[in-house]
Amino acid sequence: MSDKRGAKSTLIATQPEQIRNVVLVGPTGSGKTSLVESLLFAAGATTRIGRVQDGSTVCDVDPVAIKQHRSIGLSVASMTWQGLIINLIDTPGYADFVADLRAGLRAADAALFVIGAVDGVDAATQQLWDECDSVGLPRAIVVTKLDRDRADFDETVAVCRRVFAGGGGVLPLHLPIHANNGTPIGFIDLLTTQIHEWTTGKRAERECDPEHRDLIEQARGDLIEGVITESEDENLMDRFVDGESIDVAILTKDFERAVARGHFHPVLGHGLTPATLGTELVLDLIARGFPSPTEHPLPVVTSITGEPRQPLSADPGGPLCAEVIKTTTDPYIGKISVVRVFSGTLVPDAAVHVSGHFDSSSRHLDHDIDERIGVLTAPLGAEQHPVERAIAGSIVSVSKLARAETGDTLSSPLQPLIMESWLMPEPLLPIAIRAHTTIDEDKLGPALARVLAEDPTLRVDQNDATGQLVVWCLGEAHADLVAAHLKVRFGVNVDTEEVRTSLRETFATPASGIGRHVKQSGGHGQYAVCEITVEPLPVGAGFEFVDKVIGGAVPRAFIGSVEKGVRAQLLRGVAIGYPVVDIRVTLVDGKSHSVDSSDLAFQTAGALALRDAAAKTQINLLEPILEVLVLTPDEHLGAVLSDLATRRGQVTRTQASGGGRSAVRAIVPEAELTRYAIEIRSLTHGTGHYTRQDAGFAPMPSAAARKLLGG
Repeated sequence: MSDKRGAKSTLIATQPEQIRNVVLVGPTGSGKTSLVESLLFAAGATTRIGRVQDGSTVCDVDPVAIKQHRSIGLSVASMTWQGLIINLIDTPGYADFVADLRAGLRAADAALFVIGAVDGVDAATQQLWDECDSVGLPRAIVVTKLDRDRADFDETVAVCRRVFAGGGGVLPLHLPIHANNGTPIGFIDLLTTQIHEWTTGKRAERECDPEHRDLIEQARGDLIEGVITESEDENLMDRFVDGESIDVAILTKDFERAVARGHFHPVLGHGLTPATLGTELVLDLIARGFPSPTEHPLPVVTSITGEPRQPLSADPGGPLCAEVIKTTTDPYIGKISVVRVFSGTLVPDAAVHVSGHFDSSSRHLDHDIDERIGVLTAPLGAEQHPVERAIAGSIVSVSKLARAETGDTLSSPLQPLIMESWLMPEPLLPIAIRAHTTIDEDKLGPALARVLAEDPTLRVDQNDATGQLVVWCLGEAHADLVAAHLKVRFGVNVDTEEVRTSLRETFATPASGIGRHVKQSGGHGQYAVCEITVEPLPVGAGFEFVDKVIGGAVPRAFIGSVEKGVRAQLLRGVAIGYPVVDIRVTLVDGKSHSVDSSDLAFQTAGALALRDAAAKTQINLLEPILEVLVLTPDEHLGAVLSDLATRRGQVTRTQASGGGRSAVRAIVPEAELTRYAIEIRSLTHGTGHYTRQDAGFAPMPSAAARKLLGG
């Protein structure tokens, strides 16, 4: 067999057709990172195969990933095979890190779905398959762990055919063969009928044994029919139906066409013993069957002000347009941006325009700025191999982009562009954090800013009403990762505390109050007296201030001062420190002094008058309420509705949303949804999710309010 391994020094493509960008997706623990290790070793990019268990893999370099024995973020490993540059994009399988998974999908032109032969397919992976199917992304399936006890290739294929898009176009390309003791030793290629064995430590190819022909006859017939059907070659289908023997070269060509178009999804096998079983077959499929960047539609591009632009193509000579898919901070090199170049050519030391636009509540700042990049490197996990340029289709690491964040667009300063952002999950789990010490407090702000630049799904909220710093995450594992990065990478220790709901106070009944501020100090007096009445307004009405002073008891110049003092006290609260809302305050009388009255004195009197009125009546508490939309498979609808009822939720609408799923709209108190992002996942076995939006405030139940008010 010829040596097809590639050298690290040749990671430069001269045309996009030489590039394959492949993302690996699948359930956590399915073997994605181990498969990457095998592929890199087989291609000669590494000299040994690392193990997830001992933290020696190329892609898991984060100390937290090594400690947890699982991938927690996107990682890219570049290599060569059969004259092609293959960029493998390893992604985490755990739901909390789905943002990096989606970034990987954005950067890729094809996907390998990695399914463990002893694990099966989870619901999240099934949904991801449907999502890829909707955009026509080419896919293949690799069944891993075939060397494990209880591994069943046929059953795993059957499961994949059942759950992945109804099984259309999902068929095995190879069938495993076993030694007498049941250990898998190779595969039969159903197209060529050749046997590939790894009994000697390297792949050996030979013709199919006679006893295998009957074994593969049915499976090979199904594969050929599937390939011809999905390739839409009607002439070939007629020949096949007539019983004509089809030349392998023709079948192979149709097979590759069907895979590249996203119509046919072959199933391959893989095991770590003996000697990375099936690895070269996966590489061959990537090289022959997966499309180049020129065959994959590019995202929509506009000017930075939103004007439409002509669709771009993967043309090295076209306008520069690239996107940051991952941002990390190296303690020695500084910030490193992993970039997918979609159009044009990126070269070292070039000036680029960096554009990023975010929701105003995310704490990610909008920016449009020109910067000069540093060196370009081909990533191999933590290793970086310098390259001279990055043409359209390339994935490279870029240094010295100080302002760039994940999701930003890089373009020419002469023609600034911005790419339509990929789908980002909304962080719905609030975690209140505080610095452990005063030294940590000084470092917390800058450290959070750096974490925010790396993670576009993270949101930080300084809640003025509760005084808490709240970090919004996708789940508990995401929150733990943020805390771990703050500690390990930036030396900041934080503690967590219970998230407090930002309540509001209001008056239960009308009341009146007098504010008297009379002081004499150092020959200068302060004199102001005002009398007010307070009336409760309907929920959501806000605040009104009315002037009904007669006869100049309060000079016109100080009417605004009273209102200013009342408003200041509204923000401070009158019972337990939450803002006061939904009242009308009427200034009815007061007194002043020709010399000692002042703006500040009447501000103070206004605040005192509101507090006096509050002391004479009952104060009610209002709690924030949310309108939620829960999407769930129909089999979990009853459980979701019952759970919402226990959360004091009022269901306003339930309707079918297609695909065996239902949409539930409800009004729910915010306090009941603090951990709902986790609980809806558990309730629906990972298949349900929800969105939320503010719906104002509503009276808190009297028993809960009395407990807080001390009544």
